[in-house]
Amino acid sequence: MLDPAAPAFDAVLFDCDGVLVDSERITNAVLRAMLHELGWLISEADCFRLFVGRALADEVGVITANTGFTVTAGWLAEFRRRRNDALAAGLLAIPGAVAAAHEIDRLFDGRLACASGADRAKVELQLTKVGLDRVFAGKIFSGMEMPRSKPAPDVYLAAAAAFGVDPARAAVVEDTPTGVRAGVAAGAVVFGYCPPDSPAHQDPRVLLEAGATHVFTTMADLPTLLTRLPSAVRE
Repeated sequence: MLDPAAPAFDAVLFDCDGVLVDSERITNAVLRAMLHELGWLISEADCFRLFVGRALADEVGVITANTGFTVTAGWLAEFRRRRNDALAAGLLAIPGAVAAAHEIDRLFDGRLACASGADRAKVELQLTKVGLDRVFAGKIFSGMEMPRSKPAPDVYLAAAAAFGVDPARAAVVEDTPTGVRAGVAAGAVVFGYCPPDSPAHQDPRVLLEAGATHVFTTMADLPTLLTRLPSAVRE
């Protein structure tokens, strides 16, 4: 019989973009501008819908289909350069995320990681920019360094393995259907972050349909959710 006083999780695994840092609007603006340069006058909403939560390198076929342009390594490198410049200039943390990460670091004795689908350079730039680099030092996992990117579970499985924990005893914090499916495929319990009135975030129903166990709208609530819902999570 499960001990109701036992902690529900052995580790907490965060996505980065849209969960820890408010980067999606910045990245989307850079990508949209570059797609406009190729003649694809994609709307902001469609750019979010088609590309947020996915590795751009996995979506080159969509770009080619809509522009006739064969995406090259050079074009992707230019996108990353322009993206990183924009992030370095204007990136902010998700409201409440820095305090929440520090509190979760304390509550879980350092057993938290950042498991992102983005390239490591971007993740490290962003965490440093918002002051979370020390919290996640040595605990950053990039989906681009895995055999498969999200929605495959590889990056979350690697993070759980690094802590030596069963993925079923890990909490994943995500904000996109792609990321939620990755966490579910890993066997973790997924918490979906969906702040209201944010064009870069999903409706709660979308995350629940993707497999999130819980959804929440305020990052300040996350430490309590992770520590005070063990019976609901483990039933």
